[in-house]
Amino acid sequence: MKRYRSKDFMFLWEYSQRLIAIFLLLPAFAIILPIGLIIFLVSPGAILIKQPREGKNGTIFNMLKLRTMVADAENYLRKYLKENKTANQEWITYGRLIDDPRIAGRVAKFARRFSIDELPQLLNVVCGEMNLVGPRPLPPEIARLISSSNLEIRRKVLPGITGLWQVSGRSELKISEIGLLDKIYVERHNIFFDIGILLRTVLVVVSGNGAY
Repeated sequence: MKRYRSKDFMFLWEYSQRLIAIFLLLPAFAIILPIGLIIFLVSPGAILIKQPREGKNGTIFNMLKLRTMVADAENYLRKYLKENKTANQEWITYGRLIDDPRIAGRVAKFARRFSIDELPQLLNVVCGEMNLVGPRPLPPEIARLISSSNLEIRRKVLPGITGLWQVSGRSELKISEIGLLDKIYVERHNIFFDIGILLRTVLVVVSGNGAY
């Protein structure tokens, strides 16, 4: 009788996550498109955007998001941080801004608070660039702020739409805390741990706590 190893189960779990993502695509885009159109009316531009993120083994891929920020947001951010030392320090510490001036209106804030802007990443899961659960994919410049040891560990697995730090404080966490939680996640990585994170994610998203 064939014995299955933990690696076999993890492979099947990763494959299952792709199937789940395919199943969720239709209802997800039924939510994304009307909200995206409202944001477009407030701030014309693409409904979906691609952002470079660091993935498994440090490779760079294009992560999909519902656009919730004004056009040319990256250039606006660089200029804003250069002119605002307090905001720049907040960005270095947390990798985000609580009062981000780039957000395109109230509906965009709603989409971010309840993580609707992350739903297009189901396509990244289908393409094998992400999992449903894993370390959140970070911009390369933010990833470099994590300690080298923790960064090396988080690169061992595919990034996820949700992860341990998403259910442990979300945007309220410092980058150093994110690196530590990613290390804990990789060391404890198994199917049941992932399922637990998925269930906790539903509760966190519904509450809207810790998101900006």
